[in-house]
Amino acid sequence: MQNHNPLVKILVIDDDEDDYFIMTEYIKRIPGPNFLVEWCPQYKEALNLICKGGHQIYFVDYLLGAKNGLDLLKEAIHNQCEEPIILLTGKGNQEIDIEAMQAGAIDYLVKSELNVEKLERSIRYALERSASIKALKINERKFRNIFEKSRDAVFLADENLVFREVNPAVSELFSYTKKQLCALSLLDLLFNPSDRLKLKDTLANIGEIEDKEIEFQTASGEKRIGILSLSREAHAVDQNHFQGIIHDITNLKKAERATLQAEKLSATGRLVQTLAHEVRNPLNNINLSVEGLVPAMQDDENKTYLDIIIRNSHRINDLISELLNSSRPADIIMVKTVLQKVIDQSLSAAMDRIKLKKIQLQLSFPQEPAYIMSDAQKLGIAFLNIIINAIEAMSPESGKLRIAIDSEGETFKVSITDNGSGISEENLSRLFEPYFTSKKEGLGLGLAATLNIIQSHKASVEVQSKPGQGTNFVLTFAKA
Repeated sequence: MQNHNPLVKILVIDDDEDDYFIMTEYIKRIPGPNFLVEWCPQYKEALNLICKGGHQIYFVDYLLGAKNGLDLLKEAIHNQCEEPIILLTGKGNQEIDIEAMQAGAIDYLVKSELNVEKLERSIRYALERSASIKALKINERKFRNIFEKSRDAVFLADENLVFREVNPAVSELFSYTKKQLCALSLLDLLFNPSDRLKLKDTLANIGEIEDKEIEFQTASGEKRIGILSLSREAHAVDQNHFQGIIHDITNLKKAERATLQAEKLSATGRLVQTLAHEVRNPLNNINLSVEGLVPAMQDDENKTYLDIIIRNSHRINDLISELLNSSRPADIIMVKTVLQKVIDQSLSAAMDRIKLKKIQLQLSFPQEPAYIMSDAQKLGIAFLNIIINAIEAMSPESGKLRIAIDSEGETFKVSITDNGSGISEENLSRLFEPYFTSKKEGLGLGLAATLNIIQSHKASVEVQSKPGQGTNFVLTFAKA
């Protein structure tokens, strides 16, 4: 009849062969599993066998020559031994008992008190505890793997929201090292100071935050937008702590804004085309009528009135053309272009304004040419519109204009930064809307046309601004 009892391999590490034989006899009399008991009297050989992991249980004598069983136990644990180790001594010693258990021993037995019952209980307990610890470690590795590889920022924080443990995504999101983050609070990373009080009040009253959209600030001062979930967890050892997760939606928000801007331009374009058609028809009739009246009305007074009508008709016609040009997709011819040259040409066109207002200009360009596919003339107009707006926003003599080109992966980023009056949050959301302007004599078409050109280049634009602190336009182009 086939024996279904499992085989349990035991290694007795003892420099006394008689003790090994006694242990073997006791173990053979234990009912249940089939036991294979092997002996090793040497410290180094025993450590090597433990590291290979060929046995389910190790009995280690405390006295092993120059080194003792505790030394072997500590070395085995240090070498990632996961199998149970039971320490044996000739006489009971409470200090050794405590030290052995603290070092990682599963049990502590006195040789003079050994019998079949005690060995059976110790082996059974060791095997059960070993199975439980292995299961826990497997789960820990599994969840640690999820924690470490999550693309969302996952963290643990103390009662003051100071980070205690973070996954790599947190460092990537905020551009801080793990060590730096563990000296910061989540509150330190909030972009808006008003959000700190709201966050504190919500946690004090409710104890958790679920799917709240919050603006964060990276180590470089860049604004990121994330969905924050945060909950308080009670722990017997650590007392109260918070566990949180941040889902970065910055790129999603950028895409939403770009789509919204494109939809606005499209809707405005349809409206402009309709109005242009309806206005130009009667305007053509007016012009034809005036042309018919010119030969018959040659006296100075009548001629003055006709000139006024003609000039304003032409002005209306020019405005209609300008409106149509701002709403139509830019007709561009893409060729390989050096980004530095395009910006230099735009700066040349704006240099008189820069000198008249005594603005300090700072350029930060890479040494090698930054190649992109573009229509240099039209892209130059877009840059010029942004530069002129920056110049007009700055005070004479104290203005600082910085233009930089940075290489990031497969893109070039152009930053145009001023220290001017800045833009309010309300106006920032409407910045590229056609006909929206904060200037007294502006039509609100310059930035609308700029966005049209940028989108025609399959590029993107992001604007960061604070009233009284200045504005930063960041344009992103694919490398050629």
